[in-house]
Amino acid sequence: MNELGALAPSLGAGLLLGAFFFGGLWWTIIRGVSSRQPGLWFMGSMLVRTGITMAGFYLVGGAHWERWLSCLLGFLVARYMIKWLTRSSGKMLTRSAAETRHAP
Repeated sequence: MNELGALAPSLGAGLLLGAFFFGGLWWTIIRGVSSRQPGLWFMGSMLVRTGITMAGFYLVGGAHWERWLSCLLGFLVARYMIKWLTRSSGKMLTRSAAETRHAP
């Protein structure tokens, strides 16, 4: 029981890293679609998000595989949370993409 409690901080860190990564992805999509240079937005965002997330995993996990696994679990839970929170925005993007196909 004490070992599971010791993994809680790494689980929380994984949640924060996942929220940063997937929330940043969502924000980038919103900004990048309407940008004049979407490639710059998406490439820059990917580099920043991946770099910070990997550094966070390395700092949290260190040489303990249990911490890595706990951090990964938190990261995946955050993915589903962000996906659930942004599902209504996805419908708006799909609708606007469908509208652009019928533009003169």
